[in-house]
Amino acid sequence: MPGAVPDGTDIEASGERSIAAQSIGLAVSGDVRFVNLPPQAVQWAREVEAPPSTVNLPGSASGVFVGREDALDRLRCMLTDSGDAAVTQTGAVHGLGGIGKSTLALHYAVRYRDAYTLVWWINAESPELIEAGLGALATRLCSHWACGATAEERTAWAVAWLQWHPGWLLVFDNVEHPDQLRPYLGSLPGGHHLATSRKATGWHTIGPTLPLDLLGPTASVDLLCEIAYGRRTPTPEQREEAEALAAELGYLPLALEQAGAYLHQTGKEIAAYRRALPRMLSKHSEGTDPERTVARVWNQSLKAIRERDPLAVTLLNAAAWLAPDNIPRTLLTPLASDADEADDAVDEALGVLHAYNMITLSGATFSVHRLLQVVLRTSTPGTDHPTTTGRSTAEQALLAALPPSKAPLPVATRQWEELMSHVTALAASLPPAAATETTFDLFDRAAAHARQAEQTARAVPLLERIAAQREQVLGDAHPDTLSSRNDLAQAYGNAGDLARAIPLFEATLAQREQVLGDAHPDTLSSRNDLAQAYGNAGDLARAIPLFEATLAQREQVLGDAHPNTLSSRNNLACAYERVGDLARAIPLHEATLAQREQVLGDTHPNTLSSRNNLAYAYERVGDLARAIPLHEATLAQREQVLGDTHPDTLTSRNNLAYAYGSVGDLARAVPLYEATLAQCEQVLGDAHPDTLISRSNLAHVYGSVGDLARAVPLYEATLAQREQVLGDAHPDTLISRNNLAHVYGSVGDLARAIPLHEATLAQREQVLGDTHPDTLSSRNSLAYAYERAGDLARAVSLFEATLAQCEQVLGDTHPKTLASRNNLARVKAAQER
Repeated sequence: MPGAVPDGTDIEASGERSIAAQSIGLAVSGDVRFVNLPPQAVQWAREVEAPPSTVNLPGSASGVFVGREDALDRLRCMLTDSGDAAVTQTGAVHGLGGIGKSTLALHYAVRYRDAYTLVWWINAESPELIEAGLGALATRLCSHWACGATAEERTAWAVAWLQWHPGWLLVFDNVEHPDQLRPYLGSLPGGHHLATSRKATGWHTIGPTLPLDLLGPTASVDLLCEIAYGRRTPTPEQREEAEALAAELGYLPLALEQAGAYLHQTGKEIAAYRRALPRMLSKHSEGTDPERTVARVWNQSLKAIRERDPLAVTLLNAAAWLAPDNIPRTLLTPLASDADEADDAVDEALGVLHAYNMITLSGATFSVHRLLQVVLRTSTPGTDHPTTTGRSTAEQALLAALPPSKAPLPVATRQWEELMSHVTALAASLPPAAATETTFDLFDRAAAHARQAEQTARAVPLLERIAAQREQVLGDAHPDTLSSRNDLAQAYGNAGDLARAIPLFEATLAQREQVLGDAHPDTLSSRNDLAQAYGNAGDLARAIPLFEATLAQREQVLGDAHPNTLSSRNNLACAYERVGDLARAIPLHEATLAQREQVLGDTHPNTLSSRNNLAYAYERVGDLARAIPLHEATLAQREQVLGDTHPDTLTSRNNLAYAYGSVGDLARAVPLYEATLAQCEQVLGDAHPDTLISRSNLAHVYGSVGDLARAVPLYEATLAQREQVLGDAHPDTLISRNNLAHVYGSVGDLARAIPLHEATLAQREQVLGDTHPDTLSSRNSLAYAYERAGDLARAVSLFEATLAQCEQVLGDTHPKTLASRNNLARVKAAQER
C-alpha cells in the first residue's frame, strides 16, 4: 500500500560558491533563516527583561492629531481581538503617501504604550530593514553581547527574546510587500503586530486591515488652523480661507501639515499664502496628484527655509537621495562649511527643517517623508530644484563616511550596517546614465563589503548598476563585465529570484565559453552555478548533464582531488540521488567522502556533510546496516566539532532518528525525535523551517506506532504554521498537506483525505510541474484514496497516468515505477472482480 513519504531528511548538498559571489545569511525574499546562537546568548534572550517603558518611537506624537479618533478606537479593537492589524489606504487613494498612516500608528503606540511591556518601531520597507530594526532591539536590550555580534545573530537574538517575553507591540512601518511579514507573524505570537502600508491588497491571509481615506473637509480645516494659529482661535474669514486652501491641497494630511507649519513659522495669512502659492506643476506635467500638491507647498516653504538657513536646503536635497529613515546626523556633518562648528550648524539646520515639518527628528537620526523625497528628486518645469547637486552631495557624504579599508571587521561591519540602506537607496533611485566615477567607487566598495559579509542579495541594486556600467564602459563581453553579470545572477538566486537568475546565468555561461574558452576556471564556475540554479528550480533534466560536464572538465583541468572537483562530485551525486539513480549516486558519495577525508580532514564540515549524504543514500536503498553507524558517527563528530545545538548537529540527530524509525527501532526513534524538536524550538524558534520539519517527522513516527491521537494534531499544527510562515504553495507546505491527507486516510476519514489530496496534486502540478517526483507521489496517493473509496474508474485512470510518467521520468526499473505498476495491476484486478 503506497503511503506518503515523510519529509524532513534534510539532505545536504555542500556546493561551491561562485568565484565572485557569496551566499547570504538572511534571505531577502521574506523567508528568515536564523543563525545558530551561542548558548550564553540564548540564556540572555530568556533571562534579560526589558526596562520599563522601553520604546524607540520616531517622535513624541505631541503634535496636532485631528480627524482620526474613530480610526484609533477601531485599531485598538482590531489588535485586542486578533493581535494583528494593518493600516492601509482605500482604493480611491491607493499608492498615495502622506495620508497619515504612520501618524495614526505613532499615536496608537504612544496612547497605549503602558499596556505593553515593550513598544518597538521597525522600518519595514524591505526585509533587510526589518532585520536591522530587530537587530537594534538586541542592541538595546543586550548591548554587551550584541555590539560584537553579527547582524544575523542580533536578528536571531531579538526573535528569541520576543518569543520568551510576551506582551509587546511591534510596529512595522511602510510595508511594501505584506508577505515579507509572514515569517515574523508566524513565529512571534506573543504580542501585537501593527503594520502600515500603501498597499491595500495582499493582507487577507496576514491580518485585518484598517483603510484610511483622505481627511474630511472639516477635519482638514481643523488640522490646518491648529498648526497655523496654535492656541489662537481663527476668525470666520480665516476659517473660510482655510476651507479653500484645504480643498486646493486635496485634503492631503502631509500637504496640510507642511502648509500649516509654513504659516506658523512666517506669520503669513492664509489668504496671502494662497495668492503666492505657485501652480508649479500643471495637470500636463509629470508626477502624480499628491506629488504636484506637495511640490507646490514645498516650493513655497523652501523659499522661506533658504532665507532662514541655506544649509538646511543643502541637507534636505542630499537627504532626498538617501533611505527615508534613520539618516544619521553625523553623515551630513561634512556638508557644513565651517568644520569647527559643523555639529552645531547641522543641528540648527535640521531644527529649521523640523520646524517647517520637512523632517522628523529622532535622537541621533532623522527621517524624510517618502513622498517629499520623490518631489525633491524630480526636476520640475519652472523650478530650480537642484537634483544633480543634491545627488552629488549625498554621494560625497556617503564616501566620506565609509569605514577605512584597514578598520577592524567588527567596527567596519557596524558602520556598513548604518550606511548600506542609504547606499542601496541611492542606487535604486539613480536616473539612467546619471552615475559618475564617484558613484561607482561608492557602489564597488559597498558591493565588496556585501560579498565579504555574505550578503550579496541585499546588494542587488548596487550590482545591477555596476553590471550596467561595466557593460557600457568595457563592453558586453569583457571578463570584468561577465564577472559582474555572474555576481548579479548569484545575488538574484540568493534572493530566491530564479526567474531572473537563470537567464542571466545562461547568458554569462555562453559568453564565457566564447570569450574565455570551454575549460577556463571561470567558465567551469558559471557552468556549476547554472546547474545549481536548474537544480534549485527542480529542473534536474538540465542540471545533471551540466554537473556531469563540469565534473569531467574539473577532473581534467584542476585534478581529481581539488576541492572544487570534490564539490562537483558531491553535487552530481546529490542530483543523481534526487532522481532516484542511487546506483550512480552511492559510488560517487563514497569516492567524495574518501577524498575529503584525505584532503580536508576527518572532521572538516564538508567531510561531515559527505558522511551525512552517504548515510542517507545507504538509507534510501535500504542498507540500514551501513546507514545507521554512519549517521551515529556523523552525529558524534558534529556534537564534538560544532556543538550540541548547532543546526547541522540537529540535522544529524533528526536523520539518525529517521533511520532508527526505518528499521522499526521506535524505542530509540521517538525519544530522539522528541529531543530534537525540543531543541529546535529552543534554539531556532517555534516556526523555523527546521523546527517544522522536526514536528512533521515526530508526527510521522507517532503515526508509525499507531498513536494517531498525537500524530493528527501535530500534522495539523505543522500545516497551519507552514501555510502562515512559508505560504500556501511552498513545497514544504505541500508536503504537510500531503501527509495530513494521508493520515486522514489512515484513520478512514476519506471525506477529508480526498479533497486534501486533490488540492495538493493541483498545486504541485502548478508549482513543481507535471512530472516532478513529488507530483507523481501526489497522483499516486490520490489514486489510492479513490481506490479505498470504491471509485475504481478514477483510480485506474490516475494509476495509468502515474505509471506512464514514472516510466518516462524515472525509468522502467525505478522503485517508484515498479510500485506504480503493482498498484495499477492490483486495482485492475479489483475492477475485474
